[in-house]
Amino acid sequence: MTTENIRTYDVIVIGAGPVGENVADRTSAAGLSTVIVESELAGGECSYWACEPSKALLRPALLRADAVHVPGLGPAVKGPLDTEAVLAHRDRMAADWKDDGQVEWIESAGIDLLRGHGRLAGEREVSVRTPAGDTVRLRARHAVAVCTGSRAALPPLPGIENLRPWTSREATSARKPSGRLAVAGAGVVGVEMATAWQALGSRVTLLARGEGLLPRMEPFAGELVTERLREAGADVRFNVSVVAAQRVRDGEVRITLSDGGELTADEILFATGRAPRSEDIGLDTVGLAPGDWIATDDSLTVTAVPGNWLYAVGDVNRRALFTHQGKYQARIAGAVIVARARGERLDTGRWAPHSSTADTEAVPGVVFTDPEVASVGLTAREAERTGRAVEVVDYEIGHLAGALQYRPDYRGKARVLIDRDRQVVVGATFAGPGVAELLYSATVAITAEMPVERLWHAVPAFPTISEVWLRLLETRRDS
Repeated sequence: MTTENIRTYDVIVIGAGPVGENVADRTSAAGLSTVIVESELAGGECSYWACEPSKALLRPALLRADAVHVPGLGPAVKGPLDTEAVLAHRDRMAADWKDDGQVEWIESAGIDLLRGHGRLAGEREVSVRTPAGDTVRLRARHAVAVCTGSRAALPPLPGIENLRPWTSREATSARKPSGRLAVAGAGVVGVEMATAWQALGSRVTLLARGEGLLPRMEPFAGELVTERLREAGADVRFNVSVVAAQRVRDGEVRITLSDGGELTADEILFATGRAPRSEDIGLDTVGLAPGDWIATDDSLTVTAVPGNWLYAVGDVNRRALFTHQGKYQARIAGAVIVARARGERLDTGRWAPHSSTADTEAVPGVVFTDPEVASVGLTAREAERTGRAVEVVDYEIGHLAGALQYRPDYRGKARVLIDRDRQVVVGATFAGPGVAELLYSATVAITAEMPVERLWHAVPAFPTISEVWLRLLETRRDS
């Protein structure tokens, strides 16, 4: 027997990942009664099957890769990683796949948490099927925010339902290394998981459909990562894809490749893109197509639905599929919802409080491989494709004293793109050990639209890798 009850809030948030939590935090802090609906673990994909566990797997591998080249440390770190200890650390960083801490935070923020599967049920209404089989009807006075994120997209291979492949979830939560791991995909998930599991003892074969790794980044980034993966023992292949795969009786995976070759592995990871978690959230009740990405304007409002009450925030809107970018959108969306609830006029100009301008101008991202890759803004290829007139300035990071102190055999490269008309930085990419911490300075330069001449007054400390900024300016001047 099921029961139904009706509850009314100012704001309903569907999805308690980092994005939904941030929307709810902003609206609740402003005095709007807020409920957040979650069907899995509060904390979302990032906390349990993506950012946190993957970086816990990668950190030991990257630290050893640096330490083994530092004088005096080599003999101490040349042995294999303690796989059991690494996986135990991974489990701790994923909170052992329990969300007690996240629930405690939600409650401390004055937000109601409703467990169950939430579906839109018309204008400002959400129907929630609870684990007990009851139905709770939620009504929103002001806003409903869809923050359901994305999931791994599997290729349409015959029999894939019987293959039991790894996706990003299995790759970040596996209880032990696979003896032979095939990785299909040359993007961030593919190269990070190849890096991690190769370091933990798997024999990795990485299959890239195109001509290089990390195809959305500057080519030199993928080239450096390829070089290091191969040095670590991984088999990296280009211009090849999986056309068939089956798991045979002994558990092996037999793989047929597009070049006619065959491959046998113990597990296969498909890191071939993302799809929106929107197939069963009631989009049809508000005139949208189930399973589609949900388009918004820069205020994160779903413009195809009249009334300015529906918002799509984070991965589900496909604007920028990063946790940190989704949280940024959540801060913007929260401000928009509060302003509209108070009857205030929105300020949606470029870089304004109610506009997620960074989604198109300054999306930062780090790939935690050996070497690290960090980028924000345009690449040279994107600038050419969109007709942007830019100056491209490159510098070999290994020429810096700070880089040689970090690692005597340091290899890396930096590139900045400068808008020829406005004379401001519009893109930056760094590839090399320890470059992740350079990214925020580049992001600030782009979002502040700081004139290049002013950058001469931003003095980097010696000897640090951040001196690359000065060398890039000098290289531009001398050219």
